[in-house]
Amino acid sequence: MTTYPNSPNIAKAGIVMVDAKSGKTISMITLQYNSESLSRSYEPQNFGEGGQGNALRYKGPAVETLTIEADIDAADQLEFPDEFADVVEHGIQPQIAALEALINPTSEQLNNNNILASAGTLEIAPMEAPMALFVWSKNRIVAVSFSSFSITEEAFDTNLNPIRAKVNLTMKVLNVNDVGFKHKAGSLFMNYLQNKERLATKATGASLNDFGIDSLPF
Repeated sequence: MTTYPNSPNIAKAGIVMVDAKSGKTISMITLQYNSESLSRSYEPQNFGEGGQGNALRYKGPAVETLTIEADIDAADQLEFPDEFADVVEHGIQPQIAALEALINPTSEQLNNNNILASAGTLEIAPMEAPMALFVWSKNRIVAVSFSSFSITEEAFDTNLNPIRAKVNLTMKVLNVNDVGFKHKAGSLFMNYLQNKERLATKATGASLNDFGIDSLPF
């Protein structure tokens, strides 16, 4: 935890939970330390086999998967026990619990469904979760669903509270094929895609001479 007055103001990455209908912010989780790497993989959605020319046709945006590894460490806070009493008492369990809440229905939702089932309700609608937005700079704000989530607790205090952990989080970017154009997640995806298109126009151009050829042999 630096106190140097001229330290740069570093933007934080994290997850914002919002109401899918109103867009109202419900909660926010910032990464304590920005991940040193952000892994992105794509699965193109082309038609493939089934007719001439289909390999060059896309039936929708590529499925994008994001993976980050984040560190959570209580060392800095434990240096100031009077200021961070909760950390002294619980270690980093509150931060871990906040992340775990991303992938679980609430106890209230589970109880309500149990009451409905006990009352003989024939069909119970799946529990709707808040919409999770992954924020990694102003150009990368996307709605995501969580594919996998793992926590490795690496150090503990004398009461076995975790004080250092690594979190691995894999997320699928929700696109218009998943939610439609009218959904807020769809609007975010279109904005995300348009940002990429604008950035692509700024890439340095090339010429055929760079490839050692004068023309293409069509």
